[in-house]
Amino acid sequence: MRTVFINPEQCIGCLHCEIACAVEHSVSKDMASAFLETPVPRKRIHVEAGPVATTAFPNRCRHCDPAPCQRVCPTGAITRDSDEGVVLVDAGRCIGCAMCAVVCPFDVLTFHPLADGPGPDTAVAVKCDGCIDRVRRGEVPACVESCKVDALVYGEINELVAAGRLRETAVVLSAADPTPTQCPGGDPLAGWHAWGQAQSSAGENAALVQTRQDREEVTP
Repeated sequence: MRTVFINPEQCIGCLHCEIACAVEHSVSKDMASAFLETPVPRKRIHVEAGPVATTAFPNRCRHCDPAPCQRVCPTGAITRDSDEGVVLVDAGRCIGCAMCAVVCPFDVLTFHPLADGPGPDTAVAVKCDGCIDRVRRGEVPACVESCKVDALVYGEINELVAAGRLRETAVVLSAADPTPTQCPGGDPLAGWHAWGQAQSSAGENAALVQTRQDREEVTP
């Protein structure tokens, strides 16, 4: 299954993904004029501040299977595309009851009037649709295309997870302390190590003495 995979440690909070998402879901698809449209196009991805300064997290719909939002929708406005595996909202059928937002475990649903909604003043559920039109054309989602630091990547989920595991392993190994690990309570073989070092030192000293004596005997 292809999906957008999030690498939160890579995110720098630039908000490029939010802008690209809003433009992609505008009528004009043009950045210069998209935000002059009525109603204003809305983002489907939300970059939230991280727990530590200078960190951020791009939050988006996970397209759960089964999807709680789909199960509770009273009008059947939320469906799943069987080919791409994404959960979609039919703005024309949404009544804005917010039942989907109540059960969403990731808080990714917002409510705004949309160009394809029931009216310019009627708020409907807005969430990530996986850029399904772009994907069907063989393109990657707009948020992924706009991300310059690989915080958002697109592909087969198992391959993305494997790549992330390798990346994290490399980071851990590169950060590992190269000095020997000290045993708690001291080295239990310290006596044997000291004896071995003493033996080695004694052998070296004996060899030096013997070499000096040999030289003295050779010297006339």
